[in-house]
Amino acid sequence: MALPPLYDPEACRPMWEELNRVGVKSLRTPEEVDADVKSPGTALVVVNSVCGCAAGSARPGVMLALQHSRIPDRCTTVFAGVDREAVDQARRLMPEVPPSSPCIALFKDGKPVHVLQRAHIEQMNPAMIADSLSRAFDAHCTAAGPSIPPEEFAKVVPVQQCGSNVPRL
Repeated sequence: MALPPLYDPEACRPMWEELNRVGVKSLRTPEEVDADVKSPGTALVVVNSVCGCAAGSARPGVMLALQHSRIPDRCTTVFAGVDREAVDQARRLMPEVPPSSPCIALFKDGKPVHVLQRAHIEQMNPAMIADSLSRAFDAHCTAAGPSIPPEEFAKVVPVQQCGSNVPRL
């Protein structure tokens, strides 16, 4: 039986759609997570969240990092409190990392090679997150970036909505 969402998915929609606009695919099931992360190559997984550090740093940092010249083969997101089983599966694939949301993980051939947990993200601004991810992309990724053309990226406005505006179900 599927775990019901804790937050109204429609109220959270703008928070995952902004990542979709820069080429990050939303995953909703454990099977989708496994297929994406365990495939050969690199996969970025963003455990998205309604919290303020996701809105203020994590999502904008990821979006900026995906403008780098080298990016992961696949970029995905799962939403904590909405896609609960998908989030649980993403966390199971990082057994050495305590669960947190937001969380940003780069996997190579199914293994986590670079992780930014909430404790890191809270101490970083978007440029710092983008720099950390870009360095990890340079070390582990071979796909050419950016994820979307710079002129399209210039039109993307980060969503500043956070959990105080999202109703719990």
